[in-house]
Amino acid sequence: MADPVITEHPESSRWEAHVDGELAGFAEYSTVGSRIIFTHTEVLPAHEGQGIGGALTRAALDAIRDRGSEEIVPICPFIAGWIMRHREYAPLVTPALRRQFEAPSEG
Repeated sequence: MADPVITEHPESSRWEAHVDGELAGFAEYSTVGSRIIFTHTEVLPAHEGQGIGGALTRAALDAIRDRGSEEIVPICPFIAGWIMRHREYAPLVTPALRRQFEAPSEG
């Protein structure tokens, strides 16, 4: 399998992952001001179990972090769970929700 090519498509409010030119998965979002609300992530059946969802999420969140002016609201259970396993992305989460994504403090 080739590495997925991941691109943002703001006109359709989603990130897409393509493998060998074929749509393999997508993450849908809505934008409200400076907040990006991730609502749904889907990997197509032919590409399940190949790391497409994780690659898609990482690429989207890396791009958002690089832009530096937005925060995310991870309504989508897949993206929320991914951030829980990759807590270095917690600072991207809107402040009202961020605490639940940060690593538990020692003590």
